[in-house]
Amino acid sequence: MSGAQDERQEPGTAAPSQAPEPEQPVEEADDRLLRLAADFENYKKRAARERQEYVQLANERLIVELIPILDDLERALAAAEEHQEAQLEEGVRLVHRSLAGLLERHGITSIETEGKFDPHVHEALLSQPSEAEEGSVIDVVQKGYKLGERVVRPARVVIAAPPAPVQEEPEGSA
Repeated sequence: MSGAQDERQEPGTAAPSQAPEPEQPVEEADDRLLRLAADFENYKKRAARERQEYVQLANERLIVELIPILDDLERALAAAEEHQEAQLEEGVRLVHRSLAGLLERHGITSIETEGKFDPHVHEALLSQPSEAEEGSVIDVVQKGYKLGERVVRPARVVIAAPPAPVQEEPEGSA
């Protein structure tokens, strides 16, 4: 009977001949992986929030600089209501100078339109027969702008086509 008692073990105790199962290290590894995943998710959320704050700050700086230009425009409109053309023109010029200066401070430059047509920075709206060199820009419909080296809006231009051939009238038609 003593052999039968040895075979019966109380629950939760390991037999001396069996190795204990490595449950503890697996649970610790799982716990570390879960914590690492949670830390990574928190990092992604924090990085996205910081990016949004940077964009908002940049927009705020631009808006703060645009507000005085809006004020100038309101003054120009008030002068227009009073029919003071000289003051209206002066007010519009002031708004134009202010806005151009603001854009320049933020790295916006106008695209050069003199010379040959450049498809990287110009958009040809039409070509007209002209005495100018074929393919050169002869008129600017809308100015283009760059932010650094990146084209924000291409210059919309008219380019020179070869002059139209002069058609001679037949002598017998008159």
